[in-house]
This record gives sequence, C-alpha cells and structure tokens, in this order.
Amino acid sequence: MSSPSVVKAGPAVGITPGASQGPPRNRRVGLTPTLALLLGTVYCLLPVAWVLIAATKSGSELFSTFTFLPGSGLADNLSGLSAYRDGVYWRWMGNSALYAGLGALLSTAVSAISGYALAIYRFRGRETVFNILLAGVLMPPVILAIPQYLLLARVDLADTYWSVLLPLVLSPYGVYLSRIYAAAAVPGDVVEAGRMDGAGEWRIFTRIALPMMVPGLVTVFLFQFVAVWNNFLLPYIMLSDDEKFPITLGLFTLLEQGSNTPALYTLVITGALLAVLPLIALFLVIQRFWSLDLLSGAVKS
Repeated sequence: MSSPSVVKAGPAVGITPGASQGPPRNRRVGLTPTLALLLGTVYCLLPVAWVLIAATKSGSELFSTFTFLPGSGLADNLSGLSAYRDGVYWRWMGNSALYAGLGALLSTAVSAISGYALAIYRFRGRETVFNILLAGVLMPPVILAIPQYLLLARVDLADTYWSVLLPLVLSPYGVYLSRIYAAAAVPGDVVEAGRMDGAGEWRIFTRIALPMMVPGLVTVFLFQFVAVWNNFLLPYIMLSDDEKFPITLGLFTLLEQGSNTPALYTLVITGALLAVLPLIALFLVIQRFWSLDLLSGAVKS
C-alpha cells in the first residue's frame, strides 16, 4: 500500500521564496498618525506642565532653578494671591464664572431655538439667513469689538456687566452647530406626529426636539463657555473698572504690574494655573453626556 503523497504549499503569489515577510505594511503606516498625535499632545501639554511646576516655585526659585524642577513655594503663592488687594483675584474668578456661565447658557438657548428653526421649518430666505450666519463664523472678533462698544456706549451700557454679556448671546458658530445637529437628530416624522396629536410648536420643541438635541447643545455650551472664559479683547475694550474684570484681563493687569514688581510674577503664574482648573473640571463633567449619547445610539441601532 503506497503512502499518501504530501503536497507542499508553495510561496504566496508575489513573495520571493526564502525572503522574510516582515511586519504588515499597514502597521508601519499606522505609526505615522500615532507619532503625529503624540507630538501634538506633547506640544499642547508642555506649557501646562510648565505652569504647574512654575506655580510651586518661590520668586527666587523661579529664575534660579531648573525649569521642570518643582519648588517649595506653592502654599506661599496661594496665600499671597488670595491676599493681594483683599482677594481681588477671586472676584475676577467670580466675574469670569458669571460671564462664561450665564453667557454660554443664553447663547446655547438662542442657538438651540435658531438652529431648530433653520433645520425644521421651510421658509423663504432660509438659506440666505444661514449663509449670513456662516459669514459671521468667518468674521474676526476684533472687527466687531469697536462697533459693539460704540453701540453699547450709546445706550449707557459700557463698563457694565451687560456690555460683556450681550455681545456673547448670539454665536454664529453655535447656531451653525445646532442646525446641523437638529437636522440629524430630530426626525421630521416625529415632529409631524406631534402636530397630528395636537401639540403646539413650542411644546414640540421643548418636549420632543430639545431632549434629542441635548448632546449637541452640551457641545455648544462647552465651546461657548471656553470661548467666553478665555475672552480678552471684548472685556478689555468694554470695561474700565477692574472690579468687573474677568480673570484674563485681571491677570493681564497683574502681569503689567509685574514689570515693576518682579515678585508678582509668581502670583500671575499661580493665578493662571487656578484659572485652568474650572475648564478641566467642566470638561470632565460634561464628557459623560457624550458617552451617554454614544451608548444610546448603539442601543437604538
């Protein structure tokens, strides 16, 4: 009885016999975007790391020790910052919280209503209005700051809290995002079903459409909050009373005084570190809304 013949598999097509195949080419290509992301991460986090370490140094350590070597003056810097001008720094923080919190909330509400209307309703001139909004997204804020100041000064609102809040209510970028999200998240059949059940337009928006738009509106709120918190130009033009300054303008004035009093540099750095913490906390709190939206989308599908 003859033994069965064994058939040896030959090399795959396109591969030279005896040559090592090596790692897949896709893995090599995938390293490029990974390295680019790592470089971008280092570029973004390096200034934050510098501020974090510099805030721990005293005035003498700030200019005499290695840049990324922690110091021993964090507690003194915090107490000195709190004691500066009877705690004016915390007033600046409170002003920033008011401007950013209330301004972002009002802007999100206006963006939600405007974006929903542009996405759901059909009316003459709708695309023209939307194109004007897109042009507003491309408009640099520095161009609008002076006309806004002249208008508010005409009605005696300059150097008031309203002079910073009112120009922030309408956000063209927020309206744009709200329209895009409403068009994708609010089905027209659901709106028509609500109308057939006898619900009014406002009730349909608040009870049906608004809950569907929450993840997109959270994004609008976050973007607007960060933009207002970091805003410098508008308060710089509108305000002259330093009791109404936000944290950005307050730290700027403190830095200017530091040119004559170098001891204030440590207070500026410590204040800059504390000013970043609310943004980090807000992002961590809001992030769960995006997670819940992705989970609900996966369940629905």
